[in-house]
Amino acid sequence: MQRAKEKLQLVVPGTLVIIFLLLYLNFGRIGETLIVMLSLPFSLVGGVLIMAILGFNWSVATGVGFIALAGVAAEIGVIMLLYLDQAWGRRRREEASLESLQSAVLEGAALRVRPIVMTVTAIVGGLLPIFWGHGTGATVMRRIAAPMVGGMLSATLLTLLVIPAIYSLWQESLLRADAKAQAPHVDLERVDPMPSGAD
Repeated sequence: MQRAKEKLQLVVPGTLVIIFLLLYLNFGRIGETLIVMLSLPFSLVGGVLIMAILGFNWSVATGVGFIALAGVAAEIGVIMLLYLDQAWGRRRREEASLESLQSAVLEGAALRVRPIVMTVTAIVGGLLPIFWGHGTGATVMRRIAAPMVGGMLSATLLTLLVIPAIYSLWQESLLRADAKAQAPHVDLERVDPMPSGAD
């Protein structure tokens, strides 16, 4: 058991690193990768909360459940971010403004409400028989399913609420930076001095 826990201490960080690299290879930008990685702490909150309610201790089985939860939460975040990018890309070609950005975020997030809720419902529905099961191995399987059930609920709230808000703030900062870069500026060194006889 001790050896398994030691290996798990290496597997969990390694899993997070692999998820980060895959996200970066998919998006090609660090900003969107970090936005999706924010879904992982929120999913962990739900998993830890349900473990505290049920009185489960940290074990190899719960660690496996959290590893599976990290992958599913990242997948849902990627789906949401892709739709936000597509909606903003269409609006940006027409008009790159804060108003069009907010409209694009609302449009992209609204398109994914039903698919994300259906996905989470299917996952949680598939885990509930394992969660309530009895018999040989049921105790171990229950500890694997518990973090995923609680984590999927909190990850859904993050995906539908927090990720669109963070995406909007991120794109808004990029818009402001582009506006400052394109704004005309005065080169003080090239301004002719005032003639002395103009007093």
